[in-house]
Amino acid sequence: MEAIFGKLLEVSPIVWCIIAVIVVISLIGLIFTAKQGTKVSSSLTTKKLVYGGMCIALAFILSYIRLYKMPQGGSITLASMFPVILYSMVFGPVPGIIAGVAYGFLQLIQDAWVLNWAQLFLDYPIAYGFLGLAGLIPGFVKNMNVRVCIAVSIAILGRGLMHFLSGVIFFADSAPEGQSAVLYSLAYNGSYIIPELIITLILSIVLVATPVYSTLKRNASR
Repeated sequence: MEAIFGKLLEVSPIVWCIIAVIVVISLIGLIFTAKQGTKVSSSLTTKKLVYGGMCIALAFILSYIRLYKMPQGGSITLASMFPVILYSMVFGPVPGIIAGVAYGFLQLIQDAWVLNWAQLFLDYPIAYGFLGLAGLIPGFVKNMNVRVCIAVSIAILGRGLMHFLSGVIFFADSAPEGQSAVLYSLAYNGSYIIPELIITLILSIVLVATPVYSTLKRNASR
């Protein structure tokens, strides 16, 4: 565990500054929304920005706690996508997609593998934007465990699909001789997306059993 969390010590000062700026702006927004007399529509909009910034910052920090790092991009983390997924479930798909895209651009700071602009957008803002699809889960799914499992699965597998397409289109040359690019990309991306999905599912089921989700949902609607 020390080795895993020790990765945080390797984070550059620039990255910590970015995280600090996001957190400070979010806290200022939180104080602003707490003031008396703030209009409801303005307050809700501000809350979306505030919680979005905090969830992005938390996700970014968790992304540095890597259980395993793949040689050509991708890693198994401590459920780093969950804060953005939770945000999407609370505020809906549009704010969730925007938060996911922002988080995707921040991921470029971490060991980015960029071949061209098309691959950059597919593997980062577009792929992470799929995390916002967690907000599409219909309200008739009342069982919270079922709801969160569907949301997490759609979000993470959606992101994985984009990486799979990127692998087939842009990283076909990396496939071993005699192996198709489709099978190579499926095996490569599945080797970290599936474990990440399992870890996130376990953690999310545990967290929604606590007051975290209900409190966030209640505060978001005020």
